[in-house]
Amino acid sequence: MNIEKIELLLLELPYVHFFETSFGREEKKTFILVKIFSGGLCGFGEVTADLLPLYNYETTSTSWVIIKEILAPLIFDRGLSSPVAFHTEVQRFKGHHMAKAGLELALWDLKAKKERRPLSELYGGDKKEVLSGVSVGIQDKTSDLIRRVEDFLQKGYPRVKLKIKPGWDIKILEQVRKEFPRITLQVDANCAYTSADIERLKELDEYDLALVEQPFPAFDLLSHSQLKKRIRTPVCLDESAESLDAVRQAYEMRCFDIINIKVGRVGGIVEAKKIHDFCASKAVPVWCGGMLESGIGRAHNIHLAALPNFKLTNDISASRRYFARDLIEPQVEITEQGTIKVPEGPGIGVTPIEARIEKATRKKEVFTP
Repeated sequence: MNIEKIELLLLELPYVHFFETSFGREEKKTFILVKIFSGGLCGFGEVTADLLPLYNYETTSTSWVIIKEILAPLIFDRGLSSPVAFHTEVQRFKGHHMAKAGLELALWDLKAKKERRPLSELYGGDKKEVLSGVSVGIQDKTSDLIRRVEDFLQKGYPRVKLKIKPGWDIKILEQVRKEFPRITLQVDANCAYTSADIERLKELDEYDLALVEQPFPAFDLLSHSQLKKRIRTPVCLDESAESLDAVRQAYEMRCFDIINIKVGRVGGIVEAKKIHDFCASKAVPVWCGGMLESGIGRAHNIHLAALPNFKLTNDISASRRYFARDLIEPQVEITEQGTIKVPEGPGIGVTPIEARIEKATRKKEVFTP
């Protein structure tokens, strides 16, 4: 299978409601769509880097340059059509996991379409449906948060995740628990706290949380280990879990109870599966995190979450959670059981709508051998 062409497109999609974390507020999603062509087929991937280096150091600008100047030429020069071979080749380049993952995802989609198989089957997934959860950002007022949580519960989401930060944490949880005493609830700090906040974070135990996600900076495994010893609430790593080696080290340091796997953060499906398998061998449950992807990236996440050790509810929501009209058909929908069905068609199993992609495109570049 020879790669004939690679396209990069910079897209903007407005959110139906702003999304705010400890990093700040966003009104729209800006991301890179990757298209790889071979033999009349097109594989789609999504680069999850943001405009600004807040979640990690990568941005849409850095990813564009890395793909244009290093990764796309490598694919042509080495004749890389296999996603596993691509993963192996790019290991010598430091970092830039999101850029690597965008290309690897497109190669996986292309491979699955060539073989006329759904991605989940290629990965070894055993689920027909995956658990769907919703992430609720920081709001202007507590009353706004309560209304949004209630709305998502009415839509059928079985688990709610709240974004927290210093000043928007304990009092907020008091109000949410008062209104919704029985819901499955977890919180995500996105690295907003320091070791000086450990005593305060112990107060989370009062609110029957499923987990607290990434309270401290990615580099600060020590504080995560110290917190885990002093809190009953399960500790989950996100930003710290950037590779299998990082997860192994954190496991030896007893830093976590649960791992959130994000394909972009770890550099692709190959690495994500390694982390999944390691955690399974240690009886550590995992779940699939999201980066507010379009339906293309969301479909990729659904197939990954079909793997057996994705035992907890995922940050995989319906298309309409974020976008008035997604880039794909059919749109991602939540079932009455609070799940999302794994697409059964070849590759990602959904159809990207080119007219919608073109309308959202702000920049495009084409690469050929």
